[in-house]
Amino acid sequence: RGMATILLIHGAATTSSVWDRLLPYLDDHDVTAVERPRTGDLVAEVEWLAPYAENAWVVGVSGGATLGLALAASSVVMAGAVLHEPAVGSLLPELLAPMRAAFAAEGTHGFARALYGPTWTPAMAGGFGDDVTARELAMFGAFEPAAVRPGQGRVVVTVSADSPPIRHQSVAALADTWGYETTTLPNGGHFVQQDAPAAFADAILHVLR
Repeated sequence: RGMATILLIHGAATTSSVWDRLLPYLDDHDVTAVERPRTGDLVAEVEWLAPYAENAWVVGVSGGATLGLALAASSVVMAGAVLHEPAVGSLLPELLAPMRAAFAAEGTHGFARALYGPTWTPAMAGGFGDDVTARELAMFGAFEPAAVRPGQGRVVVTVSADSPPIRHQSVAALADTWGYETTTLPNGGHFVQQDAPAAFADAILHVLR
């Protein structure tokens, strides 16, 4: 089997270092973990990602998965994608409510702990402040999914078995409304690349094969 090109896209309140625990499992492939510009503008983020995503396997978690959905619906032709627990817009508006409340109460740290759980650390935010988190939260909150554009490679949306019911509902809504292929990972929760990197890598490599 040939070496695949893989693009890793991080979400809000994290940097590309959030992939460090996953990278050793993908070392047979050509992997790029980008540092997004965090503009708060979905169109600008997709345009920035496009050259990296063209003909690559796109892997994202949380906000990175949301950007992967945006790429899947765009004119950028990907080899395929594995997208873990993205935002789903008006399909399930209450999905991001706890994160919005946590951000209002405690800023970036509250937001990230509510989203990613106890293994998130302030260092993972890379020094980016509440202003950046606010615009990212607004961007991901306003996102609306669409169908995969014809001609894209295989796009799989994943959810962890131990994620809360609302995450399972969100992924089911993507499947029911837009026909996305979905699969359930054995463990790892929302922050799967940090908390269960081996399981996430297995899922990624299974799709690549």
